[in-house]
Amino acid sequence: MLKHAVLLQLVAAMQRKPKGFLYLDTHAGRGGYDLNVAVRGDTLARIPEWPEGIGRLLAQADLPEMLREYVVAVRAHDRRQGNTAAELRFYPGSPALVGAKMREQDRMALCEQQPDECAALQAAMARTPRCAVRAMDGYEAVGAMLPPPERRALLLIDPPFESEREFADIIRAVGEGLRRLPDAVMAIWYPLTLRARVDAFFDGLTHQALPPTMVAELEVASEASALKMRGCGLVIINPPWQLLAVVQPGVTALSRCLSQGAGARAACTWLVPER
Repeated sequence: MLKHAVLLQLVAAMQRKPKGFLYLDTHAGRGGYDLNVAVRGDTLARIPEWPEGIGRLLAQADLPEMLREYVVAVRAHDRRQGNTAAELRFYPGSPALVGAKMREQDRMALCEQQPDECAALQAAMARTPRCAVRAMDGYEAVGAMLPPPERRALLLIDPPFESEREFADIIRAVGEGLRRLPDAVMAIWYPLTLRARVDAFFDGLTHQALPPTMVAELEVASEASALKMRGCGLVIINPPWQLLAVVQPGVTALSRCLSQGAGARAACTWLVPER
């Protein structure tokens, strides 16, 4: 939810200028999700997770701008997929959210290396104009696709964190991306499990001679919680003007809405301050 709400703000900021841009999603997944299928699981029925996530947000009134726009986008996707019931059924992934916002001058490149997920992504995005789905390593795509002809790009780096090398791979991709297109806007998602790993990740990033870079973090419980993943964060490189002013109240509201115990918190800080 944090990732998607902020991503919509980044797209809107890119579109304040008439010139087109490339949206590159390095680990795009399948594009969207049927919540009824997710509940059934592969073999056994599972307790649905969405009521404690997006479900809580849908029940809130007087949301800040960032979350209000995110809820509207989620509802619109649900309706486009054919759901006429009041209860949410179809939840958009990043490709679907961004695809619905693309202008004629904008392009999408969606990378997904897992064959089944890539096939689902191709089906989900088949009718989206100016959208290319690539069955390739998203980290390699950063070097292969930058700089784009438009000379403007928004990158989402959202890996599954299944590899011990994930943070190191992200750092290398960021360095390559900035070398090829210094003004690229990059959003990097990461889980909050062990703080030490995240701090080491930040140290590695700052060795890349970063331009202005902000960090938004959300935790729904304290480190003492039994939750395997108690929160997540986004590193945003080259954040658009005044992004912090929009994101901070949104993240704070998310923290209150999604809290699962003492220690829930939100933070928006500068890893590398604006000059």
